[in-house]
Amino acid sequence: MPDQSRTASSIDSSVPAVAVEERLFSLVLALVSTEIGLTKAEILGAVQGYRQKFVPGGDNSSLERQFERDKDDIRELGVPLETLESPTDPGNNQALRYRIAKGDYDLPSDISFTPEETTLLNLAAMVWREGSLSGESRRALLKLRSLGTEGSKQLIGYAPRIRTRDAAFAPLTNALDKAVLVRFSYLKPGEQNARERIVAPTAVVQHQGRWYLQATDQQADAPRTFLLSRIVGPVAVTRTPAPRPASPTAGDDALAELDEIWRTQVAHVSVRAGTDAESRLGKRLGSIRHADGTIALHYTDLALLADDLAAFGPEVVVISPPVLIDAVRDRLTAIIESHTDTEDAV
Repeated sequence: MPDQSRTASSIDSSVPAVAVEERLFSLVLALVSTEIGLTKAEILGAVQGYRQKFVPGGDNSSLERQFERDKDDIRELGVPLETLESPTDPGNNQALRYRIAKGDYDLPSDISFTPEETTLLNLAAMVWREGSLSGESRRALLKLRSLGTEGSKQLIGYAPRIRTRDAAFAPLTNALDKAVLVRFSYLKPGEQNARERIVAPTAVVQHQGRWYLQATDQQADAPRTFLLSRIVGPVAVTRTPAPRPASPTAGDDALAELDEIWRTQVAHVSVRAGTDAESRLGKRLGSIRHADGTIALHYTDLALLADDLAAFGPEVVVISPPVLIDAVRDRLTAIIESHTDTEDAV
């Protein structure tokens, strides 16, 4: 029979490290989702950050000490973690159950958020939703439900509600953590075929509702910004170390650069009164309505703006810049041609 302590040591060294923040979040998530509480053994065997190192029937003393430290950290953060004695086995520490009463963890009734604050909180939640934590938490909850814990309804108020739809998000952030090169195919606007890029990621940021990658293109040996939605196919995370590690301020620098592009690029459009275009474009961030009925629009990516404007059809007429006029005309022409081809085929 193998020595349990050696088995535990082997597991500890082979599983990937879980960030402290991720482990604490998973622990809070699990304890909020239970009414009756969870025992220490149930927590260690089911919750992300513990279960990877847990050895059933083995020596888990170091893992138990970690849990004790995490309990203290959670309480220092103001989370009301309760300890419940078993009514049938009082005084037995192994039978203690832990929980976070949802009513005690709700926001006070006199606290509210403005729409802008709610938007910022939802944006921050994107990272939790899209990272590896999301999948691990779902697996942990499935295992907790098998123990008799029902968590879905209690967790509705805590679940992030905004999701990214870019499959590239997770591998790119993984490459950032590992400081390695990535390889992917990227389709630039106006090009028919995607081109392979090998880059060293420096930041993944969300700007104006879209995700961008800032990276150093290895072929060009120069910084480039990529829109994640234009990455075609899977992202290959290599084992090649990035030539230069990402700066701690890379994310802030990337956002500042995108903000400057958005601020300096302005398009002017004329819209029909009372249309969907007038309502939607007039509410875009930074839009300015002029007395003559035209609207000034700030934008970061001309191709994306052209897509949006073309979708409004005859409700919008682009006034400037000329390159945007051409881009919208090209899209409308392509739509006409595609329908003409279909009719001819019939």
